[in-house]
Amino acid sequence: MEKIFCLGVLIGAVGGALLVANSYKMRSLVKKSQADLVEKVNEIMDEKLNGTNAQQSEKGKKDKQESDQPEKKEKKK
Repeated sequence: MEKIFCLGVLIGAVGGALLVANSYKMRSLVKKSQADLVEKVNEIMDEKLNGTNAQQSEKGKKDKQESDQPEKKEKKK
């Protein structure tokens, strides 16, 4: 069953590649879609990186504020 599936995927990929290689419209559509996909992935990665950096800087600020404040000693009764 898995062999038939892999064979079908391979035949579909080869057929799609031949279709794209022989058709200008399909080739331009693939290039446009690829450019859109790369742009979206870059935006998502930028958001994740900026979010991670913002969280790290906020954590650093909290740690610094906590270390700047003198520790309160509790009185024992």
